[in-house]
Amino acid sequence: MIPDIRIQDYSYDLPEERIAKYPLEQRDASKLLVCTEGTGFTPQEAIFSQIDGFLPQGALMIFNETKVVPARLFFRRTSGALIEIFCLEPAEPADYQLCFASTVRCRWKAIVGNRKKWKGDTLALAADPEAHPIAASYQLKADLIEVEGNSCIVEFSWSGGASFSQVLACCGNIPIPPYLKRETEALDLERYQTVYALMEGSVAAPTAGLHFTDAELQRIDEAGIRRRTVCLHVGAGTFLPVKAERIADHQMHTEPFEVSISLLRELHDQIAAGRPVVTVGTTSTRCLESLYYLGVQCLEKGAPEAVRQWEPYRDEGYLPTTFEALDALIDFLSVRGEDRLVSRTGIIIVPGFKFRVADFLVTNFHQPQSTLLLLLAAFVGRSWHDLYSFAMEHGFRFLSYGDSSLLQRNNNQQI
Repeated sequence: MIPDIRIQDYSYDLPEERIAKYPLEQRDASKLLVCTEGTGFTPQEAIFSQIDGFLPQGALMIFNETKVVPARLFFRRTSGALIEIFCLEPAEPADYQLCFASTVRCRWKAIVGNRKKWKGDTLALAADPEAHPIAASYQLKADLIEVEGNSCIVEFSWSGGASFSQVLACCGNIPIPPYLKRETEALDLERYQTVYALMEGSVAAPTAGLHFTDAELQRIDEAGIRRRTVCLHVGAGTFLPVKAERIADHQMHTEPFEVSISLLRELHDQIAAGRPVVTVGTTSTRCLESLYYLGVQCLEKGAPEAVRQWEPYRDEGYLPTTFEALDALIDFLSVRGEDRLVSRTGIIIVPGFKFRVADFLVTNFHQPQSTLLLLLAAFVGRSWHDLYSFAMEHGFRFLSYGDSSLLQRNNNQQI
């Protein structure tokens, strides 16, 4: 049953000055709110560089290795009108890596700013040849192929034989969150990216990971915590506000992800042994929790499909165990000789959701009335109010460049 949730019940007062417009000089110098069984489920303030000391023994820690791409491109019509093209996901080739490897042309689903002034003519990159000679040398052009509701299909073409990944790196801009209310600056090229980012494709950073340094990752290894990765490419939908009064009327965005069969097996064994799973960020959480429903699809339909928004909230029929679902997913891949699961998820996690994988969550502080705050409330239950009040009273910084938290799921507090 779809939960009857009013979005106004998941709000709080967030003064503008509490939004971190810039990152701290040191990634791991941010504050860390810890609320786990070890703290008696009472919030405690620490420094992020101490997080290894709060992680549970024998944990499996999951990071999202997606990499933010410079997805904002500015073009100019011959009339002088400036057109912004915000690349969302590849359309042709549809595979991210193949698209980034293209050397002549490719097509992307995109949001176009100043769309009404684009009459379908071929656009040239708005780059000063003297100030940006390399960008100008690519002669990057854009053609409008199709309009799909609020988005478009745009074809990019360029010269010189460079990959589209190289073209973006030279011609594009990192799309920092709109609530920062500033333009992208040089520091964002490094700081709006995790130190372990690997697979290009996101248009927004998995911001819970921005606090980790190479030194902290080494301390985590030395503490005996196993680190593994998934890849979920974060879409622009993560910034979309919930405009509906009730969450049942909100349309959740879908995002592509990949998980190795070796991680599926490791998750199965971890859960079977009763050892904890720590997810770094809401994106890793959405990815891992989607695996259960893909496994259910294998059992019921013979093959996994994309996870639909409200799929976790059905209340009819038998639901398999987590082990049965993971086994089915592993068997599906094994029979086909595939070593990676490639899928999409539109899952929405709100109070009433049953977590089947994540036990601990590393996450930042989220916007009022957002799907990310709903996920947090689903994870910690009624205590989310107390956690955010504590953060406000103790000077924590909020949103993408803000401070962090390490939270344990408290089943006694679930709504």
